[in-house]
Amino acid sequence: MDAPLSAGNARVKEARKLHRRSARSERRCFLADGPKAVEGALDVPGCVVEVFATPRAATEHAALLGAAPVTVPVTLVDDRAMAGLSDSVTPAGLVAVCRHLDVPLADVVGVAVVPPRLPVIAVCADVRDPGNAGTVVRCADAAGASAVVLAGDAVDLHNPKTVRASVGSVFHLPVALERDPAAAVAALRDAGYQVLAADGGGELDLFAAEPLLSRPTAWLFGNEAWGLPSELAALADERITIPMLGAAESLNLATAAAVCLYASTRAMIRA
Repeated sequence: MDAPLSAGNARVKEARKLHRRSARSERRCFLADGPKAVEGALDVPGCVVEVFATPRAATEHAALLGAAPVTVPVTLVDDRAMAGLSDSVTPAGLVAVCRHLDVPLADVVGVAVVPPRLPVIAVCADVRDPGNAGTVVRCADAAGASAVVLAGDAVDLHNPKTVRASVGSVFHLPVALERDPAAAVAALRDAGYQVLAADGGGELDLFAAEPLLSRPTAWLFGNEAWGLPSELAALADERITIPMLGAAESLNLATAAAVCLYASTRAMIRA
């Protein structure tokens, strides 16, 4: 068995550059960190270019790595090299170099939704925090939604923090990118989705909105700091607020998205 590569190895250095957005854009590749993310990436045909693993992780996850296509090399690296490749404070010892996940908006609207997925789509407008964006993708995946749309001035889907926060869900659920949030709303409405805005200033609370939620629904979620732009919220069919029954003033973006998405899937399952 070859000795593990060090942090100074040229291949390790090239992979480490993918922490920068410019390098990801130029090479059309990104890093997936941790066993769940690597497993999800390996499930997507042709996605994984190479897997880096520490000797300990290679032994611990031998079954996962053994199932990788023969075209995907598994390269051993030492702990210092892995610390440079991983985005985690405590690296799990597995990082994959993956090809970009490019999903056009047309691929998530106007297409048949296959069970157990449901016709619910989360649209995140100007969401800039990678942890929040990745967690929304994870919540949408868990709730059975059919897609997520990152719209406007959004975080890079392929940011290592976004991928890690999704815990592999970026590989299970289509995530489309659309620079123009209004165009995303128009396309979703044309495809038969009602558009609901999660808006703290909305006049209809989520409990009262339950009769609406059995229909195909696109939820609009805004930026972590300032919420939805008023001009975008005005495009929604309804502006929905989540009741605050206790002393908390508001919920963070990912929690609010989870509450709304699960409310929709619950209503659809009951219908």
